[in-house]
Amino acid sequence: MDELVEITRDLVSISSHEDETEAGDFIEEWLRTETDAEITRDEVGNVIARRNAKTETDAELALVGHHDVVPPDESQVEDDRYVVEERDGRLYGRGTADMKGSVAASMLAFRDAEPTCELVFASFVAEELGGDGARHAVENGFSPDFAIVAEGSTNYSKDGVTDVVIAHRGRRASTITARGSAAHASEPEAGENAIYRACDAVDIVRDCEVPTVTVLDHDISGSVVATEIEGGSAWNVIPAGCEITIDERTVPGERADLEAVEEIEGVTWTVEQDLPPMECNDPDFADAVLAMATDAQDGEPKHVTKPHATDAGWLSQAGVTCVVCGASEPGEAHTKNESVGIDVLERCYRIYRDSAERL
Repeated sequence: MDELVEITRDLVSISSHEDETEAGDFIEEWLRTETDAEITRDEVGNVIARRNAKTETDAELALVGHHDVVPPDESQVEDDRYVVEERDGRLYGRGTADMKGSVAASMLAFRDAEPTCELVFASFVAEELGGDGARHAVENGFSPDFAIVAEGSTNYSKDGVTDVVIAHRGRRASTITARGSAAHASEPEAGENAIYRACDAVDIVRDCEVPTVTVLDHDISGSVVATEIEGGSAWNVIPAGCEITIDERTVPGERADLEAVEEIEGVTWTVEQDLPPMECNDPDFADAVLAMATDAQDGEPKHVTKPHATDAGWLSQAGVTCVVCGASEPGEAHTKNESVGIDVLERCYRIYRDSAERL
């Protein structure tokens, strides 16, 4: 589909790691030109469009993406635009995989489908900053019944297929702060060593049991690990303070018991960020999207889980039944060689269009 490649190239070329406005302008203008949908652009920059199906159903299906990206490598920028190149059936450039290619496929599917339900398109801002755009939309009433979030699900079960994600992990970032009292290192008993207290807390983290839950017959496990440590002021001073950064990957409905570190004297635990996990709570919807994915490709896609948090977590937390299905492959996003297969974008277009027409 030449049109899909053209839209992807145009959208990818727009810088959107610091300011998503121009990318949002492009999406909004295209939707206004190409569709008769009801289109809104909220105060944070989210673009949301709605089409009313000529049916009696009240159900809403949303095709969801985001148009912000992470900062590009210097090789991906030229004259304040992102470089987009086509080679060997792939498009290269910042945001091709994560996730403007799938946004373009969603835009075309939204236009072309003859939906059997109320059809919604949404492209959010600030996903890479923790989902601020999705959170804003949810807080202001965005609540479709079902959503296909167009994050990566390609090559998860095996190479050459685009799978359907029925659960993904969340991320809880937290800080353990240990306080003690300073003293000269020649008299360590005169102080309280904050590093020792922090080490005791790390022992609890290391031994912490991480949960495993089952979603639609698929197990998904969490993880928890200390990733940074900072403390002390000089080689000859008993440290009065020490901080440990904790990265925890959460699963639906369960958390590691990190609060236990606060049982240590002088230790506190603070959550800095909490991106929710996602689980699909409707096996019929998950099976239906998988059927569309099967029809759209030669391979045999499967229901899979995903290790990364996406905006689907915020939607799922708000009661939206979600799956994740998109073109990005493991290892492509956020790299200086980021790319996406044109054939995979076409596959995703068919999945999104057929889902709107047949669910």
